[in-house]
This record gives sequence, structure tokens and C-alpha cells, in this order.
Amino acid sequence: MREELDRAYDNGGFIPGAAAYPPRWTAKAEAFRTRLGPRARLGLPYGADARNWFDLFLPEGAPRGLMIFIHGGYWLRFDPRLWSHLAEGALARGWACAMPAYTLAPGARIARMTAEIGAAIAAAGAEVGAEVDGPIAVTGHSAGGHLSARMACDDAPLPAAIAARLRRAVPISPLSDLRPLAETSMNDTLHLDAAEATAESPALLERRAGCEVTVWVGGAERPSFLWHARLLSEAWNCAWQVDAGKHHFDVIDGLEDSTSPLTRAVLDGL
Repeated sequence: MREELDRAYDNGGFIPGAAAYPPRWTAKAEAFRTRLGPRARLGLPYGADARNWFDLFLPEGAPRGLMIFIHGGYWLRFDPRLWSHLAEGALARGWACAMPAYTLAPGARIARMTAEIGAAIAAAGAEVGAEVDGPIAVTGHSAGGHLSARMACDDAPLPAAIAARLRRAVPISPLSDLRPLAETSMNDTLHLDAAEATAESPALLERRAGCEVTVWVGGAERPSFLWHARLLSEAWNCAWQVDAGKHHFDVIDGLEDSTSPLTRAVLDGL
């Protein structure tokens, strides 16, 4: 059973040239930050722990609003600086973009990561709100898709003023029901128990009133991710979009383009 579930969540094992993606992301992200210069505010703190920081990327002129992008990595690895370039589409539309880090397992359990992301969004919202009190849209990928969906839950740890500005969530390839993850090898590090898996599963929770949600997933992803996306859309009675031909590593590419269907799903009409 465990071996079958590990295979179900093994994204890289089914993507040709998977090992080339992280160095490619790193190079693009570094070039983007360099090009942005002082409009890239790096390492802004939102708490006392080592990974309690976020990078904030600003457009030219006053921001129209704030997009949050939460990185993935099964809550075990990576940091947002692999994907700085995914702010490109939002900035071109006049939006600011914040990308928070958060404490990874085994240093934190998923419930604590949820709390940290809530604190990061509050800090980023206050930072941008000092210039313009605009709307907030949250998106994220994989484990970050889970965390972005958690922010759209009725019990999300957000201050009331920030929650009122959160107008839309677009979880990308989210893990919406954590109970199967508790049976994988990853759980040797995540330490999910039944209570936490239930309490931290967006598909088992109520959606926040007033927050629009579209679930996004690649058509060429592992069947487990298509299942998670459909499950969340059904639980929340919200739209889901299958991005034809996209796998787990390139489904996020549209965020670089201000006119892509993915960027439009996140920001159009806000």
C-alpha cells in the first residue's frame, strides 16, 4: 500500500527531464530579481523564526493589489526564490507579488505552516496596504496549493482586515485531502496524524464567504493530483480548470505571462 501511494505522488519520476527544472527555475528567478533592482524587496520578516520572511516584488507605480504565491515541495523542501520569476505576469498587470517562505518539516508540522502563511499574508498585506489598500489574491503550487486553499477556508488564520481583502484563491495542483499523505513515506517526516490530516484538509473544511476559488491542475499530471483538484472543486462547489498537456512542473509557467489563462484566472476582474 505504501509503495503504491509513494508512486501516486512521485511527480518527478513521470516527467521527462525532471532534474533540469530546478536549475532552470533558479537561473530565471535570479535574472528576474536582478532585473527588478530596488523593486525587489527581499527577506522582509513576518516572524521570529529563520524561515519567517517573504520577498515582495513591486510594479512600476502604485500597486493595484497584492498577489501571494506560495511555493511547493511537499512541505519538505525548497524556498520561494526558485520561483521569483513567476511574479512577472502580476507585475505587468500592475500588481505587487509576495512570495513567503515557511518552516519546513520536520521543523514544523503542517498546522504551524498554515499559521505562518497567515502571518506572512498579513505582513505583506500591511506592507502593500501602506501604499494602496487593494484586493489580495492568493495562489500556490502543490503543497503551496494546499496552503493557498487553506487561506480560503473559513477558519484561516487571517486578521479580519486582511481576510476582507482576500477576494480570490487559485490553488494550483493542490493537495486538498491530506489523509492519503499520512500513509506515504513522506509522513516519516511530516508526522501527520488523523486529527491534523482532517483539520488541515481544505476539502473537508468550509470555504470562506466572499472568496472566489478556481482550482487549477495540469491535464498531464499524476492521477492523484487530478483527483485532489476535482475533490476540492466538488467540496466547495467552485470551478476547476484542467490545463491540457501541462504536467506538475510546467503547470505554473503561465504566471510569467500577464495574458495567460492562469494569470487571468488569478487576477481578472479584481
